[in-house]
Order: sequence, then structure tokens, then C-alpha cells
Amino acid sequence: MATAETDIVSGLAEIVEEVTGVKKDEVTPDKNFVDDLDVDSLSMVEIAVQTEDKYGIEIPDERMRGMRTVRNVVDYIKRVTIGRS
Repeated sequence: MATAETDIVSGLAEIVEEVTGVKKDEVTPDKNFVDDLDVDSLSMVEIAVQTEDKYGIEIPDERMRGMRTVRNVVDYIKRVTIGRS
């Protein structure tokens, strides 16, 4: 995993832990938010809002509904932040 990706996973894990109480080390790219991490829809909205704030991005509602795994969110963040510094 590239350093930038590792940093994104770590940042997202911190958000998930803060919102849901799931330990950071349990939040890995292959985890499904609902099936593996027991994230409900309200918590997912809060995760999305905090992720948008942390990374200065916008995640459209319809896009967020399609993001089932941590990897989906990480890939989206990488895609929309490429070239920004």
C-alpha cells in the first residue's frame, strides 16, 4: 500500500472509530462498513461528513450509497485529490 493510501486508511479509521467506536486497527481496506464493521446508515452519513471535512472533498449522496467498503472510500478520496497539494 502506498504511503498516501496508508495515510488515507489511517485517517478514515480515526473517523470510523470516533463515530462508531470500532477500533482503528479493525478498519482495513477489505472491510465492509455494514457487514464487517456494523456501521448503520446514520453513522455512515456522519462518516461521510467528517471525511469531506478532513479531505476537503464532496461525496455526493448517490456515490456514498454505493461505497460499501473502506477500499471504495479510500479509492474515491485518492481519485478526487490527485494533483492537489
